[in-house]
Amino acid sequence: MNPPDFHKMRIFQKLGRVDAKSLESCDQLLLILPSKPDASHFRQLPQGSKLQRVMRKSVSDSTPAFTSRLSNKKQTQIVAGALSKNASAFEQLTLGRQLVAAASPEKAGSLGICVIGFDSTEQAKICNNILAAALASAFELPSFKSKNSPPGIKSVRLIGVDERVDTARTEAEAHGNNLARWLTTMPPNKMDAVSYADLIRNLAQARGWTYKRFGTKELLKLSAGAFLAVAQGNNNDSASIIRIRYRPGRTNARADLGLVGKGIIFDTGGTNLKSFESMLDMHGDMQGSAVALGILLTISELKLPIAVDCWLALTENRTGPNAYKSQDVVTAANGKTIQTIHTDAEGRMALADTLVLASRDKPGILFDYATLTGTCVSAITTRYSGVFTNRPELHPRLKRTGQNCGERVWPFPIGEEFMEALKSETADFMQCSPKGAGDHILAASFLSEFIENDTPWVHMDLSASDNDGGLGHVGSRFTGFGVRYTMSVILDENLFKAN
Repeated sequence: MNPPDFHKMRIFQKLGRVDAKSLESCDQLLLILPSKPDASHFRQLPQGSKLQRVMRKSVSDSTPAFTSRLSNKKQTQIVAGALSKNASAFEQLTLGRQLVAAASPEKAGSLGICVIGFDSTEQAKICNNILAAALASAFELPSFKSKNSPPGIKSVRLIGVDERVDTARTEAEAHGNNLARWLTTMPPNKMDAVSYADLIRNLAQARGWTYKRFGTKELLKLSAGAFLAVAQGNNNDSASIIRIRYRPGRTNARADLGLVGKGIIFDTGGTNLKSFESMLDMHGDMQGSAVALGILLTISELKLPIAVDCWLALTENRTGPNAYKSQDVVTAANGKTIQTIHTDAEGRMALADTLVLASRDKPGILFDYATLTGTCVSAITTRYSGVFTNRPELHPRLKRTGQNCGERVWPFPIGEEFMEALKSETADFMQCSPKGAGDHILAASFLSEFIENDTPWVHMDLSASDNDGGLGHVGSRFTGFGVRYTMSVILDENLFKAN
């Protein structure tokens, strides 16, 4: 199985005045204006007085602000949106998604983006955020229909920019996000644990990454009993933990950054079987691994000078005669014993051993990604994701990163006081509490027991990974949340060098 084709979108830029010729090259134009544009803004556009009249007749505060057509050869469709001067990154990304969606019913071709009425720095930022939405929309997710969908956006033109806009990061992040969404969308019979591992190996070979697969026999030698408890329900030997290494410098360098992803290919709930509605979309329970892989792809495409280890825990959570059960006691790779309470809390079991292996290599900072708990959704909805860390002083920076990049997170506490709820009479601690209250906090506190060497660690509970209608710049239900966020951590906050 091969990864999707990441053909590079053609992006053109026209600096300076917006003229009729540059608009003639666009099938659709996304026009971004200040929330209260005046005549001076419209005078910067060909046929601007006409567009101003259309806007005056439109419903105020609507999205799009107005739609129209230019009287040129292509009859260019204008889809306009308004932004306040202090609009957040999330608001800019959301506007981009909404405007692209409004333009998409038209014949696909060349999409123009024109930002009028903002200073050069803000103009570049808005252009990149609208471009992110266009790149997400243009990407073709897996489809197995007998008739192919019509082609999407073929090229993007940034028109009327004051200075050349650096789009390299936006394009690389789009590739990472698109990979995460593509993998998550794949049906579970088309991408099982074996074919997923093969795809990762092929991607590693193409990108020059070092690939290592730890199968069940090797994991048994490593005493990875928590992961193997989940895997024992499979009727084959498909489960594995995969380690990928990106080393732009010395091959033996210690990782600056460690990434860990939950890759439950399909989650039935195991012996504690899920209901129909709860099980329906459980092919998406591997999105944490897809996000981690997407982040690694983005780092690699940008050729960032940091060493990265990426660990992916791949298995299914099946029911059957060999599946693990409530009240089983298993021993994790760090020697700690776990009393199993609920087999549908399999994610923390698979991650536990993976975090032990990842933290033993002493990365500068370790991030893990998982669609882990329903209580995180209950706490903050599917518009935010939860973050947890063994370095509570990072909470303000983690929250600020989300605000600045548009993938918003909310910090929660963890610690020994919460482990009181997981006290066990038969093992070191329980896997989860039978009561279920605050399970997102208990799950993260449980995971913290498997971080070795006092490694700085951040856990992301991906409650925003699945949002009907999309989220931010992404229009698909599976959002690939976390790629953009982590790149902002690396490039803007630089957390791993702070520890």
